Amino acid sequence: MNAIENLSKVGYAFVPAAELGPLLHVDVAQLGALEEWWASLPRDQYLRDGGHYRARRHSCFVQDFAAKGFSQVPHRAHWQPTSYNALHGGLERWFEPIEPGVTKTPAWTQLLTSIGSVFAQIRPVDRWFIEAHQFRIDTEAGIGRPTPEGAHRDGVDFVALLLVRRRNVRGGETRVFDAHGPSGVRFTMEEPWSLLLMDDERVIHETTPIQPDGEGGVRDTLVLTYRAAGFQAP
Repeated sequence: MNAIENLSKVGYAFVPAAELGPLLHVDVAQLGALEEWWASLPRDQYLRDGGHYRARRHSCFVQDFAAKGFSQVPHRAHWQPTSYNALHGGLERWFEPIEPGVTKTPAWTQLLTSIGSVFAQIRPVDRWFIEAHQFRIDTEAGIGRPTPEGAHRDGVDFVALLLVRRRNVRGGETRVFDAHGPSGVRFTMEEPWSLLLMDDERVIHETTPIQPDGEGGVRDTLVLTYRAAGFQAP
């Protein structure tokens, strides 16, 4: 089955890096040129587990199918209800926006809109309200937690997780399970620009902690969420 069939039938699909370009009509080499922007992410000041292992930036966009438009919206807080994020829910979190050096590149626009078009084949919509999160999880203090909230849903329609870089770490197993049953998969994303697509209404997901396996261990990801009913807000 291809990615769209998998997403439709089981609620998730894994896309190897070699298949990313053909699926999304994006130049993976141009995406690779964006990797450097993960090295300057500011520290996440909102971690409620007392950790200092996460850095991130966050920006929001709208993909309008009727107008064939895509635009970045004024900077806004990231917010989730406690029903979806027991650890950080109910809190308006203001992260620094993603740098224009990333958001103004053609590859960025192509990536976000092509993923949105894939999701629209599963669930046709007028527009997607997209939140983009650059994450770096490091092992400077020993342990880094990609999902400190544990297994969860995000309260959106769809989620896309791209691995940007993985260096000198062990662990970080990604787990995707049926939200209403026992079936699921476990695997470790290791190849840059491999992609996981998820139907957030049908599956829950988490990634296990990472541990150092050499100096300067990091796991860099880009997480994109797509929601038809507007951005989540208090």
